[in-house]
Amino acid sequence: MESITNVSTKPLVDSPYIKPLRMEYTQNGTKKTWDVIISHDSVAILVHNITRNVFVFVRQFRPAVYLSHALSQGQIGPTIDCKALAPSTGFTYELCAGIIDKEKSVIDIATEELMEECGYQVNADCLEEITRCRLAIVTWSGC
Repeated sequence: MESITNVSTKPLVDSPYIKPLRMEYTQNGTKKTWDVIISHDSVAILVHNITRNVFVFVRQFRPAVYLSHALSQGQIGPTIDCKALAPSTGFTYELCAGIIDKEKSVIDIATEELMEECGYQVNADCLEEITRCRLAIVTWSGC
């Protein structure tokens, strides 16, 4: 059984992973603002285990998901009552993935993530790029 304890929140002052910004612009003559978050590019790997003929997903605790559930229960403040919120509410099933934060190729980072998250050692030439996309991570506070 998973255990999540001593959860608290505080303002984000500095992060190596994200940079929040407020973008101001004029659209069709109307001044607007929008809060955005700049983050690292990332790689996601769709893993097909051909021996078992299944797709492989990673189960991970995501603090933002846990906090979202806490907020939906009215837990607004610097601390979260962990006894009132099951740890399972913060877990997700997702593709094997990782941020591109090293001077390595995307394929090399993907092979490292496969070993780290799934325990699969895969030769780089066994990986096939499916697509690339630009993520739009925003907060919904446009004015």
